[in-house]
Amino acid sequence: MKQIKKNFGFGCVRLPMKDGEVDTEQTCRMVDMFLENGFNYFDTAHGYLNGKSEAALKTCLTSRYPRDRYILTNKLTNFFFKKLEDIRPLFQSQLEECGVDYFDFYLMHAQGADVFAYFKRCRAYETALELKAEGKIRHFGISFHDRAEVLEQILTEYPQVEVVQIQFNYLDYEDPAVESRKCYEVCRKYGKPVIVMEPVKGGTLANLPEKAQAVLDELGGGSAASYAIRYAAGFEGILMVLSGMSSLEQMRENISFMKDFKPLDDRELAAIGRVREIYHGMNLISCTACRYCVAGCPRHISIPDLLAVMNTKQIHHDWNADYYYNVVHTGGGKGKASDCIQCGKCEKACPQHLPIRKLLVDVAKEFEK
Repeated sequence: MKQIKKNFGFGCVRLPMKDGEVDTEQTCRMVDMFLENGFNYFDTAHGYLNGKSEAALKTCLTSRYPRDRYILTNKLTNFFFKKLEDIRPLFQSQLEECGVDYFDFYLMHAQGADVFAYFKRCRAYETALELKAEGKIRHFGISFHDRAEVLEQILTEYPQVEVVQIQFNYLDYEDPAVESRKCYEVCRKYGKPVIVMEPVKGGTLANLPEKAQAVLDELGGGSAASYAIRYAAGFEGILMVLSGMSSLEQMRENISFMKDFKPLDDRELAAIGRVREIYHGMNLISCTACRYCVAGCPRHISIPDLLAVMNTKQIHHDWNADYYYNVVHTGGGKGKASDCIQCGKCEKACPQHLPIRKLLVDVAKEFEK
């Protein structure tokens, strides 16, 4: 395995944007800072930022640095192929978009029971392993969003899997829908290094409710995001923790505590436990704003934004949330919560297994009185 210099990676799913395009000037500065501080792991996928993430990496990373300076991970996503014959052309287009001849890691994306069955029908795992044998993939793995028993099935059927990327953070650790702990334990059982996604749960754990933030403030140092990332990175067998950074400021802050990484101590872990209890008492919607649900919505509803507004209302109970609800659905022809036709496409795409149709009914009742 090419040397991974540190256990913190640049997730390129939330790059800085300007006028609907990736802000390449700021992204170049973020890439430079990341590499200059000894980090070298970058993660993307074909659909990130509506297809703009890969091209941004070519502009900001691969065309500016020699191939041995960075480790690049990409993924095979079910939305972009319908049959076996589609996979190799798609893979080749990904290489070209990123400006490389091979990927250090190539992951079967967003695996779950239904998606895994689709990949098996298309012989996607076998094709990826062929590409590895040809030297176009150095390491073969999966990213995973489902129950632990499904992960165990995949690792049993395909022992060639080298790494597993899972959602892992202190809020989801015992969540019965996400099963972070159980999935982590399956990875340990099968000896698979773990790549962590969503350590800050789509920004949720960086912007805490006032009561929860007060608990961390008592520790006397560090941001809410820093405690979340360090929590995830402190477990045995964690190869990499990803952060989807969208500004130079976020990059600078994350480097400050991950350059010389120290796991959480007992006092910090106890504080995290109290924050978790506060969150669970608030019954907030556990959306990570991955936006997988948005792509297939026939009514163009910006679902994560509406759910975020609902959470804001739950936390603050003020007029601000009502104002921003109108801002969200009136911008760019986006639908209201009540425009939902209950087709269920969003729920099939949701890694959190949220009952989105019901949640949108609740949102409409709250904001469309």
